[in-house]
Amino acid sequence: MRQASEELKAQAMGQAKNRPAERLPSKEGISPSCVALPPQNWPTLIDFLAHRFPAIEREEWRARMLRGEVLDAEGKPLSPGCAYRAYSKIYYYRSMPAEDPIPFEEYLVYQDDYLVVADKPHFLPVVPSGRYLRETLLVRMKRKLGIETLSPIHRIDRETAGLVLFSVQPESRNHYQSLFRQRVVGKCYEAIASLRPGIAFPLTYRSRLEEGPSFMQMREVPGEPNAETRIELQEAKDGIARFHLYPVTGQKHQLRAHMAALGMPILNDRIYPMLLPEEREPVETARLYQAPLQLLAKSLSFSDPVTGKAHCFESRFRLKWQGG
Repeated sequence: MRQASEELKAQAMGQAKNRPAERLPSKEGISPSCVALPPQNWPTLIDFLAHRFPAIEREEWRARMLRGEVLDAEGKPLSPGCAYRAYSKIYYYRSMPAEDPIPFEEYLVYQDDYLVVADKPHFLPVVPSGRYLRETLLVRMKRKLGIETLSPIHRIDRETAGLVLFSVQPESRNHYQSLFRQRVVGKCYEAIASLRPGIAFPLTYRSRLEEGPSFMQMREVPGEPNAETRIELQEAKDGIARFHLYPVTGQKHQLRAHMAALGMPILNDRIYPMLLPEEREPVETARLYQAPLQLLAKSLSFSDPVTGKAHCFESRFRLKWQGG
Protein backbone atom coordinates (compact mmCIF):
# COMPACT_ATOMS: atom_id res chain seq x y z
CA MET A 1 0.00 0.00 0.00
CA ARG A 2 2.78 2.41 0.90
CA GLN A 3 4.66 1.61 -2.32
CA ALA A 4 1.53 2.26 -4.39
CA SER A 5 0.98 5.55 -2.56
CA GLU A 6 4.56 6.63 -3.28
CA GLU A 7 4.12 5.81 -6.96
CA LEU A 8 0.93 7.88 -7.16
CA LYS A 9 2.63 10.73 -5.33
CA ALA A 10 5.63 10.68 -7.69
CA GLN A 11 3.34 10.51 -10.72
CA ALA A 12 1.33 13.53 -9.59
CA MET A 13 4.47 15.56 -8.84
CA GLY A 14 6.09 14.66 -12.16
CA GLN A 15 3.04 15.55 -14.21
CA ALA A 16 2.63 18.85 -12.40
CA LYS A 17 6.23 19.76 -13.27
CA ASN A 18 6.15 18.77 -16.94
CA ARG A 19 2.68 19.65 -18.22
CA PRO A 20 1.59 23.13 -19.46
CA ALA A 21 -0.81 25.10 -17.30
CA GLU A 22 -4.34 23.70 -17.64
CA ARG A 23 -6.19 26.74 -16.46
CA LEU A 24 -6.19 30.42 -17.23
CA PRO A 25 -6.01 32.90 -14.35
CA SER A 26 -9.22 33.58 -12.49
CA LYS A 27 -10.58 37.01 -11.66
CA GLU A 28 -11.75 37.47 -8.09
CA GLY A 29 -11.60 33.69 -7.77
CA ILE A 30 -13.88 33.07 -10.79
CA SER A 31 -12.44 31.06 -13.67
CA PRO A 32 -13.24 31.97 -17.29
CA SER A 33 -15.95 30.12 -19.20
CA CYS A 34 -15.06 28.00 -22.24
CA VAL A 35 -16.81 27.91 -25.62
CA ALA A 36 -15.99 25.33 -28.32
CA LEU A 37 -16.42 26.89 -31.77
CA PRO A 38 -18.59 24.67 -34.03
CA PRO A 39 -17.85 23.89 -37.73
CA GLN A 40 -19.62 26.96 -39.08
CA ASN A 41 -18.58 29.97 -41.12
CA TRP A 42 -18.68 33.40 -39.48
CA PRO A 43 -16.84 36.49 -40.76
CA THR A 44 -15.40 37.23 -37.30
CA LEU A 45 -15.45 35.76 -33.82
CA ILE A 46 -17.54 38.63 -32.52
CA ASP A 47 -20.26 37.82 -35.10
CA PHE A 48 -20.48 34.31 -33.69
CA LEU A 49 -20.52 35.48 -30.06
CA ALA A 50 -23.32 37.97 -30.72
CA HIS A 51 -25.36 35.15 -32.28
CA ARG A 52 -24.47 32.53 -29.68
CA PHE A 53 -25.27 34.81 -26.73
CA PRO A 54 -28.18 37.03 -27.85
CA ALA A 55 -28.65 38.41 -24.34
CA ILE A 56 -25.20 40.04 -24.55
CA GLU A 57 -24.94 43.05 -26.87
CA ARG A 58 -22.36 43.04 -29.64
CA GLU A 59 -20.80 46.20 -28.19
CA GLU A 60 -20.43 44.45 -24.83
CA TRP A 61 -18.39 41.70 -26.52
CA ARG A 62 -16.28 44.37 -28.21
CA ALA A 63 -15.67 46.07 -24.86
CA ARG A 64 -14.70 42.78 -23.25
CA MET A 65 -12.23 42.05 -26.02
CA LEU A 66 -10.67 45.49 -25.67
CA ARG A 67 -10.29 44.82 -21.95
CA GLY A 68 -8.54 41.51 -22.69
CA GLU A 69 -11.39 39.40 -21.32
CA VAL A 70 -11.77 37.08 -24.34
CA LEU A 71 -8.84 34.70 -24.80
CA ASP A 72 -7.69 31.82 -26.97
CA ALA A 73 -6.65 28.44 -25.59
CA GLU A 74 -3.12 29.74 -24.99
CA GLY A 75 -4.38 32.64 -22.91
CA LYS A 76 -3.74 35.30 -25.58
CA PRO A 77 -6.29 38.14 -25.83
CA LEU A 78 -8.49 38.12 -28.93
CA SER A 79 -9.27 41.41 -30.69
CA PRO A 80 -12.73 42.50 -31.94
CA GLY A 81 -11.69 41.94 -35.55
CA CYS A 82 -10.14 38.48 -35.18
CA ALA A 83 -11.28 35.75 -37.55
CA TYR A 84 -13.59 32.91 -36.58
CA ARG A 85 -11.68 29.62 -36.26
CA ALA A 86 -13.92 26.56 -36.28
CA TYR A 87 -13.07 23.67 -33.94
CA SER A 88 -10.98 25.90 -31.65
CA LYS A 89 -11.82 26.94 -28.10
CA ILE A 90 -12.08 30.38 -26.60
CA TYR A 91 -12.39 31.56 -23.02
CA TYR A 92 -14.21 34.59 -21.69
CA TYR A 93 -14.71 36.21 -18.30
CA ARG A 94 -18.31 36.63 -17.27
CA SER A 95 -19.67 39.95 -16.12
CA MET A 96 -20.13 39.91 -12.38
CA PRO A 97 -23.32 41.63 -11.25
CA ALA A 98 -23.75 42.61 -7.65
CA GLU A 99 -24.62 39.72 -5.35
CA ASP A 100 -26.19 39.91 -1.95
CA PRO A 101 -23.60 38.56 0.49
CA ILE A 102 -24.42 35.31 2.25
CA PRO A 103 -23.74 36.25 5.88
CA PHE A 104 -22.18 32.99 7.02
CA GLU A 105 -18.51 32.07 7.10
CA GLU A 106 -16.74 28.97 5.84
CA TYR A 107 -13.70 27.50 7.63
CA LEU A 108 -10.49 25.88 6.48
CA VAL A 109 -10.23 22.48 8.17
CA TYR A 110 -7.14 21.02 6.47
CA GLN A 111 -4.64 21.81 3.71
CA ASP A 112 -1.66 20.04 2.14
CA ASP A 113 -0.10 19.92 -1.35
CA TYR A 114 -2.94 17.80 -2.75
CA LEU A 115 -6.02 18.31 -0.62
CA VAL A 116 -8.06 21.10 0.95
CA VAL A 117 -10.95 20.44 3.33
CA ALA A 118 -13.46 23.23 3.96
CA ASP A 119 -16.36 23.47 6.38
CA LYS A 120 -19.32 24.99 4.52
CA PRO A 121 -22.10 26.92 6.26
CA HIS A 122 -25.77 26.52 5.41
CA PHE A 123 -27.04 28.48 2.36
CA LEU A 124 -23.66 28.77 0.61
CA PRO A 125 -23.48 26.92 -2.76
CA VAL A 126 -20.37 24.84 -3.43
CA VAL A 127 -19.82 26.02 -7.04
CA PRO A 128 -21.09 28.91 -9.20
CA SER A 129 -24.55 28.23 -10.60
CA GLY A 130 -27.59 30.30 -11.48
CA ARG A 131 -27.58 33.57 -9.55
CA TYR A 132 -24.65 32.54 -7.36
CA LEU A 133 -21.17 33.41 -8.61
CA ARG A 134 -18.95 35.14 -6.06
CA GLU A 135 -20.96 33.87 -3.10
CA THR A 136 -19.93 30.23 -3.45
CA LEU A 137 -17.58 28.04 -1.44
CA LEU A 138 -15.25 27.41 -4.40
CA VAL A 139 -14.77 31.10 -5.21
CA ARG A 140 -14.35 32.06 -1.56
CA MET A 141 -11.72 29.34 -1.02
CA LYS A 142 -9.83 30.23 -4.21
CA ARG A 143 -9.66 33.85 -3.12
CA LYS A 144 -8.73 32.94 0.45
CA LEU A 145 -5.98 30.46 -0.45
CA GLY A 146 -4.84 31.84 -3.82
CA ILE A 147 -5.02 28.38 -5.48
CA GLU A 148 -6.13 28.70 -9.11
CA THR A 149 -6.49 24.93 -9.63
CA LEU A 150 -8.76 24.30 -6.66
CA SER A 151 -11.64 21.99 -7.65
CA PRO A 152 -14.34 20.23 -5.60
CA ILE A 153 -13.96 16.45 -5.36
CA HIS A 154 -17.60 16.03 -4.33
CA ARG A 155 -20.51 18.35 -3.50
CA ILE A 156 -23.23 18.85 -0.94
CA ASP A 157 -26.48 20.80 -1.27
CA ARG A 158 -26.53 24.56 -0.83
CA GLU A 159 -28.92 24.13 2.11
CA THR A 160 -26.67 21.54 3.81
CA ALA A 161 -23.75 22.54 6.04
CA GLY A 162 -20.55 20.59 6.55
CA LEU A 163 -17.40 19.18 5.04
CA VAL A 164 -16.35 19.50 1.39
CA LEU A 165 -13.12 18.15 -0.11
CA PHE A 166 -11.16 20.04 -2.77
CA SER A 167 -8.35 18.86 -5.00
CA VAL A 168 -5.32 21.13 -5.36
CA GLN A 169 -3.58 19.49 -8.33
CA PRO A 170 -5.49 18.43 -11.46
CA GLU A 171 -3.21 15.39 -11.89
CA SER A 172 -4.18 13.84 -8.57
CA ARG A 173 -7.86 14.84 -8.62
CA ASN A 174 -9.08 11.58 -10.13
CA HIS A 175 -7.33 9.57 -7.38
CA TYR A 176 -9.51 11.32 -4.79
CA GLN A 177 -12.69 11.20 -6.86
CA SER A 178 -12.20 7.46 -7.30
CA LEU A 179 -12.55 7.06 -3.52
CA PHE A 180 -16.16 8.23 -3.83
CA ARG A 181 -16.81 6.14 -6.92
CA GLN A 182 -15.49 3.06 -5.10
CA ARG A 183 -17.50 3.96 -1.96
CA VAL A 184 -14.52 3.74 0.37
CA VAL A 185 -15.04 7.14 2.03
CA GLY A 186 -16.63 6.97 5.47
CA LYS A 187 -19.42 9.59 5.46
CA CYS A 188 -21.58 10.49 8.44
CA TYR A 189 -24.33 13.08 8.32
CA GLU A 190 -26.33 14.39 11.24
CA ALA A 191 -30.00 15.29 10.89
CA ILE A 192 -32.80 16.56 13.10
CA ALA A 193 -36.20 15.23 12.06
CA SER A 194 -39.60 14.19 13.31
CA LEU A 195 -39.65 10.75 14.95
CA ARG A 196 -42.22 8.39 13.47
CA PRO A 197 -43.53 5.85 15.98
CA GLY A 198 -43.24 2.18 15.18
CA ILE A 199 -39.94 2.29 13.25
CA ALA A 200 -37.12 0.19 14.65
CA PHE A 201 -33.58 1.57 14.47
CA PRO A 202 -30.97 1.15 13.21
CA LEU A 203 -32.36 0.47 9.73
CA THR A 204 -31.11 0.41 6.17
CA TYR A 205 -33.41 2.01 3.62
CA ARG A 206 -33.12 1.30 -0.12
CA SER A 207 -35.08 2.67 -3.06
CA ARG A 208 -34.75 3.80 -6.65
CA LEU A 209 -34.49 7.57 -7.04
CA GLU A 210 -34.99 9.50 -10.28
CA GLU A 211 -35.59 13.14 -11.13
CA GLY A 212 -39.20 14.18 -10.77
CA PRO A 213 -41.22 16.62 -12.93
CA SER A 214 -39.26 19.42 -11.27
CA PHE A 215 -35.47 19.16 -11.60
CA MET A 216 -35.31 20.35 -8.00
CA GLN A 217 -36.93 17.20 -6.64
CA MET A 218 -36.08 13.51 -6.73
CA ARG A 219 -38.81 10.87 -6.49
CA GLU A 220 -38.97 7.17 -5.70
CA VAL A 221 -39.93 4.91 -8.59
CA PRO A 222 -40.28 1.14 -9.00
CA GLY A 223 -37.20 -0.79 -10.02
CA GLU A 224 -33.76 -1.86 -8.88
CA PRO A 225 -32.64 0.28 -5.90
CA ASN A 226 -29.92 2.79 -6.70
CA ALA A 227 -29.89 4.58 -3.35
CA GLU A 228 -29.06 3.13 0.06
CA THR A 229 -28.91 4.86 3.47
CA ARG A 230 -28.23 3.51 6.95
CA ILE A 231 -30.14 5.41 9.63
CA GLU A 232 -29.24 5.37 13.34
CA LEU A 233 -31.27 7.03 16.06
CA GLN A 234 -29.08 8.95 18.52
CA GLU A 235 -31.64 10.51 20.88
CA ALA A 236 -35.23 11.73 20.92
CA LYS A 237 -37.30 14.26 22.81
CA ASP A 238 -40.91 15.41 22.40
CA GLY A 239 -41.35 13.71 19.04
CA ILE A 240 -38.16 15.17 17.54
CA ALA A 241 -35.03 13.06 17.08
CA ARG A 242 -31.35 13.41 16.23
CA PHE A 243 -30.12 10.89 13.67
CA HIS A 244 -26.84 9.79 12.16
CA LEU A 245 -27.22 9.05 8.46
CA TYR A 246 -24.69 6.99 6.51
CA PRO A 247 -25.18 7.20 2.72
CA VAL A 248 -23.86 4.09 1.00
CA THR A 249 -24.63 5.57 -2.42
CA GLY A 250 -24.53 9.21 -3.53
CA GLN A 251 -27.74 10.02 -5.37
CA LYS A 252 -28.91 13.63 -5.55
CA HIS A 253 -30.87 14.62 -2.41
CA GLN A 254 -30.67 11.00 -1.24
CA LEU A 255 -30.80 11.65 2.51
CA ARG A 256 -33.56 14.23 2.26
CA ALA A 257 -35.67 12.05 -0.04
CA HIS A 258 -35.22 8.91 2.08
CA MET A 259 -36.11 10.61 5.34
CA ALA A 260 -39.20 12.14 3.75
CA ALA A 261 -40.21 8.77 2.28
CA LEU A 262 -40.06 7.28 5.78
CA GLY A 263 -42.43 9.96 7.04
CA MET A 264 -39.63 11.74 8.93
CA PRO A 265 -38.70 14.79 6.79
CA ILE A 266 -35.67 16.71 7.97
CA LEU A 267 -36.63 19.89 9.81
CA ASN A 268 -36.83 23.04 7.67
CA ASP A 269 -36.60 21.11 4.39
CA ARG A 270 -38.14 23.28 1.66
CA ILE A 271 -37.94 20.58 -1.02
CA TYR A 272 -39.16 17.38 0.70
CA PRO A 273 -41.87 16.26 1.05
CA MET A 274 -43.25 19.42 -0.60
CA LEU A 275 -41.38 21.79 -2.91
CA LEU A 276 -41.78 25.35 -1.65
CA PRO A 277 -41.03 28.47 -3.74
CA GLU A 278 -37.60 30.03 -3.43
CA GLU A 279 -37.55 33.15 -1.28
CA ARG A 280 -35.64 36.03 -2.85
CA GLU A 281 -36.92 39.23 -1.25
CA PRO A 282 -34.65 40.57 1.53
CA VAL A 283 -37.27 40.14 4.24
CA GLU A 284 -38.04 36.59 3.10
CA THR A 285 -34.33 35.70 2.86
CA ALA A 286 -33.67 37.04 6.35
CA ARG A 287 -36.50 34.87 7.66
CA LEU A 288 -35.15 31.87 5.78
CA TYR A 289 -31.71 32.36 7.35
CA GLN A 290 -33.29 31.83 10.75
CA ALA A 291 -34.45 28.32 9.81
CA PRO A 292 -31.61 26.39 8.12
CA LEU A 293 -32.13 22.84 6.94
CA GLN A 294 -31.17 20.62 9.87
CA LEU A 295 -28.71 18.48 7.91
CA LEU A 296 -24.96 18.47 8.46
CA ALA A 297 -22.15 16.65 6.63
CA LYS A 298 -20.58 15.83 9.97
CA SER A 299 -17.52 13.69 9.26
CA LEU A 300 -15.38 12.19 6.49
CA SER A 301 -12.73 9.49 6.82
CA PHE A 302 -10.53 7.77 4.23
CA SER A 303 -7.01 6.68 3.41
CA ASP A 304 -5.27 9.28 1.23
CA PRO A 305 -4.54 7.65 -2.18
CA VAL A 306 -1.51 9.91 -2.79
CA THR A 307 0.18 10.38 0.59
CA GLY A 308 -1.09 7.25 2.35
CA LYS A 309 -2.28 9.25 5.37
CA ALA A 310 -5.33 8.12 7.31
CA HIS A 311 -7.68 11.12 7.35
CA CYS A 312 -10.61 11.75 9.65
CA PHE A 313 -12.24 15.18 9.53
CA GLU A 314 -15.15 16.55 11.56
CA SER A 315 -17.28 19.65 11.03
CA ARG A 316 -17.24 22.41 13.62
CA PHE A 317 -20.88 23.32 12.86
CA ARG A 318 -23.69 22.12 15.10
CA LEU A 319 -27.39 21.63 14.47
CA LYS A 320 -30.10 23.12 16.67
CA TRP A 321 -30.91 20.14 18.82
CA GLN A 322 -33.44 20.92 21.54
CA GLY A 323 -32.18 18.10 23.72
CA GLY A 324 -28.92 19.97 24.38
